[in-house]
Amino acid sequence: MRLFAIGDLHLSLGVPEKPMDIFRGWENYQTLLEENWRSTISAEDTVVLAGDSSWGMSLEEALPDFRLIDSLPGTKIILKGNHDYWWNSMAKMTAFFEANGLSTLHILHNNSYSFGDFGICGTRGWVNTGLEEPQNAKVIAREAQRLTVSIEHALAAGKKPIVFLHYPPMFASAYNYEILDVLYKYRIERCYYGHIHGSGAKKAITGERDGILFRMISSDYLEFQPELVI
Repeated sequence: MRLFAIGDLHLSLGVPEKPMDIFRGWENYQTLLEENWRSTISAEDTVVLAGDSSWGMSLEEALPDFRLIDSLPGTKIILKGNHDYWWNSMAKMTAFFEANGLSTLHILHNNSYSFGDFGICGTRGWVNTGLEEPQNAKVIAREAQRLTVSIEHALAAGKKPIVFLHYPPMFASAYNYEILDVLYKYRIERCYYGHIHGSGAKKAITGERDGILFRMISSDYLEFQPELVI
C-alpha cells in the first residue's frame, strides 16, 4: 500500500475542443499517463490528484474523464484546481460519483483522509498577485482557513499531516504568506503542489525550505508519471 500524487491531468474526453496535446510536452499525454499509471500503481495504492483533473465545465461534461480516472488502479483523492469548473458542493459531487458508479473517487475539501500514520490534507490555495484587493484577500483567507480545517481534521484523528495544494505557496520571488503561515504553524514537513507548466518550472520552488520539503507535481513536469510520496 503506497501513496502517490500527480496534478494537472487536464483530461478533455468530454470537451474535445480542449486538447492538451497541441502543446509542447503534452504529445500523446493521455496514453503516456495511462501506461505509466498502470505499470506503477496497484489497486491497494492511493493517488492524490492535485487539481485541474478535467476540462469539463460541469459534472456531466467531466464524466468521461472521471470514468477514465476511476478505471485506473487505486483509490483517488481529488482536490480543486483553478480550471476545475465542474467543482460543486461536497454533497453533490459525492452523490454524482455514487450515482455513476465511480467508487474509487473521493473529494478532498474541508476534510482529510487517513493513510496509515499520515493524514492526506489540502485545498486549492490561491495565487499571490501582490495586489491588496479586498476580493483577493477574501479568497486567500478562505483558502488558508480550509487548509487549517483539513489539517485539524487529520490531527484530531491522530495522523501526521501531509499537505497537497493546487497553487504553489511560493513561486519565484512571490510568497503566499497566509498559506505559508498555516504550514509553519502546524510544522508541516511535506507540501506537494501543481499548477505550474512548461518553462515556469524553472522558477518553481522544489526541495527543502524552512524545514518543509516542497515538491512540484504538475503532470507534464513529472512526464505523466505519478510521484511516490510514501
